[in-house]
Amino acid sequence: MNWISNVVRPKIRSFLQRRDVPENLWVKCPETGQLVFHKDVEANQWVIPNSNYHMRMGAAARLKSVFDGETWLDIALPEVATDPLKFRDERRYQDRLKDARAKTGLKDAIKLGYGKLEGLPVVIGVQDFDFMGGSLGMAAGEAVIRGMETAIEKHTPFILFAASGGARMQEGILSLMQLPRTTVGVQRLRDVKKPYIVVLTNPTTGGVTASYAMLGDVHIAEPGALIGFAGPRVIEQTIREKLPEGFQRAEYLRDHGMVDMVVHRHHLRPTLARICRLLTKSPGIDRQLPALAGAV
Repeated sequence: MNWISNVVRPKIRSFLQRRDVPENLWVKCPETGQLVFHKDVEANQWVIPNSNYHMRMGAAARLKSVFDGETWLDIALPEVATDPLKFRDERRYQDRLKDARAKTGLKDAIKLGYGKLEGLPVVIGVQDFDFMGGSLGMAAGEAVIRGMETAIEKHTPFILFAASGGARMQEGILSLMQLPRTTVGVQRLRDVKKPYIVVLTNPTTGGVTASYAMLGDVHIAEPGALIGFAGPRVIEQTIREKLPEGFQRAEYLRDHGMVDMVVHRHHLRPTLARICRLLTKSPGIDRQLPALAGAV
């Protein structure tokens, strides 16, 4: 009896039991509820095929989608104080940073790269929303400034992909100080006449929108991206009125002059290359990629 209970029955159960399905096998479209294979969405640059809903992209995936040959040089980020205010709410700020770094593989919310876009040298910065909501702290502010300084040194355009929930509250006033500091960085780019192109992705809100994200020479938005300072719910509660349909979405902002164009992710790379060539007066460029090694 023990042999039947301990050996035969477990084998039968394991044979008949349904196999576990990996959690990331399917991706659900937030708009339509459609289920799509994870690999299909990834191969489609994180755009849901039928609905064209633009999912969030990680920093590394974004850089791969823009640079020639998916190759670039990582730009080292400046060192900053990890937890200057010794902040703690439900958890220690240092613990939150450790979790975010383990989750994303990034040092902070912004990753910088230097490479070629259709043969034209560019510096690109990408905010990763998965790193504490892409929040702007001292490290992220220093990264934006370092990207702008590198563009000046290399005599290239600077392209920024913005995605953020705003300033990082765990750093208090030190986080808010990044707004004027990055604004000064933008002015330095203008002083040397280097193009600054901003791509607004979903979502771009808070202090980031109130500073460098809306100071570009050209503003491009991805379809359906939420762009604004305060969220629509907060605005409705403040003014006690119903907001217009599509308020603060990319298409609404384009129609009202806040955004220059709304570009599908599949067309973003050639659009950026065309704008960079136009602003740098570089119609004829060598498309051959140089050997990239080391770090900037």
